[in-house]
Amino acid sequence: MNEFTHFNQEGRAKMVDISEKSVTARTAIAHSSITVNKEIYEKITSNQMKKGDVLAVAQVAGVMACKKTWEIIPMCHPIPLTGVDISFSWSVDQEEYTLLIAATVKTKGHTGVEMEALTAASVCALTVYDMCKAVDKGMVIGKTYLVEKTGGKNGDFKRDPL
Repeated sequence: MNEFTHFNQEGRAKMVDISEKSVTARTAIAHSSITVNKEIYEKITSNQMKKGDVLAVAQVAGVMACKKTWEIIPMCHPIPLTGVDISFSWSVDQEEYTLLIAATVKTKGHTGVEMEALTAASVCALTVYDMCKAVDKGMVIGKTYLVEKTGGKNGDFKRDPL
């Protein structure tokens, strides 16, 4: 028996068989961020960006990406999502303006939704960059990481936000 779960007997990649795993309620929360300049911060917060409401578009993009995670990450399973919520907050420290992104994803299924939450948070940050790059291409997308996951045979996981 191969000790690596994502390799077949020939040593080639495979999608793991999850048919024997129990259906449980599962949740994952992921964070990401993007640091912008003062002009972009002011345009986003006053809804003055030429491409439209940056946070509304980023939120929809994150939800859409979350639903398609299995199409872009090769070994992910298609998962029936029961909920996706994306929230934003700002951290302003002197002349540094950082948009904090939190993506919460839920399902009742055989496998977890960590990759879906990470994808949602990442695509939100990428969408903000895309919508604001005409003003400044120097934005920096920050750390993207799993904050918490619940459910499944491996149990719960929780870290303090970075």
